[in-house]
Amino acid sequence: MLEWLSLPLLLLLWQVLATVFAHRLFPSPILVAQEMWDTATAGRLLLDLGKTLARVAMAFVVAMLLGTALGIVFGRIRWVDRLFSGWLLVGLNLPAIVVAIVLYIWLGLTEVALVLAVIINKLPLVVTTVREGVRSFATEFDELGRVFRLSRLRRLRLIFLPQLLPFVLAAARTGLSLIWKIVLVFEVLGSDGGVGYRIAIMFQFFDIAGILAYTASFILVVLAFEYGVLRPLERRALKWRPVQG
Repeated sequence: MLEWLSLPLLLLLWQVLATVFAHRLFPSPILVAQEMWDTATAGRLLLDLGKTLARVAMAFVVAMLLGTALGIVFGRIRWVDRLFSGWLLVGLNLPAIVVAIVLYIWLGLTEVALVLAVIINKLPLVVTTVREGVRSFATEFDELGRVFRLSRLRRLRLIFLPQLLPFVLAAARTGLSLIWKIVLVFEVLGSDGGVGYRIAIMFQFFDIAGILAYTASFILVVLAFEYGVLRPLERRALKWRPVQG
């Protein structure tokens, strides 16, 4: 119940501060909501939001699939982990802005460069999280599968996936929060549309209401995905775990 009061409390605090510090550069949530409605009905907001979400979805799916596969390999094959662990360390600490600028120079201000830069920045995080998940697998479950002579497919479905899924969801949640931000920054640097591109234009005119309207619309999509997709998946993924007394 308290969780559902969090956002209304934030909006109430915002409204109080906007009333106390009444200024055009500090719009109220009501004014921002009106701006969001106006830009959405005009069609520009939905078009920009659609472009950004398409880029996010493409980078997210590729990074999750490739990162999960590599994470399993790193967790299962020790020599691979030892040989390439340095690559992961470099990837985790490589500034996102450097990757974006280098790819923009190499490939130009293209869609491929933007999405590829996001994938490169997210991939090490997914690989590391999944690798740690594979390392933490309970060996007794594997032994149980061998005792009952389960087929490879049943072992995968009943033993491997239930243990792996919580770590994949953790990688998805942390990685997604990173991707949203990186895509917006890269769109500000150079793109032909999107939320970040439009915010960069509004910045030049000090249009705070417009910037907050675009930001709020993006946050609403993030919250919808979190509570509509990730949370239900997480509850299902953790059902097999015993309840701690």
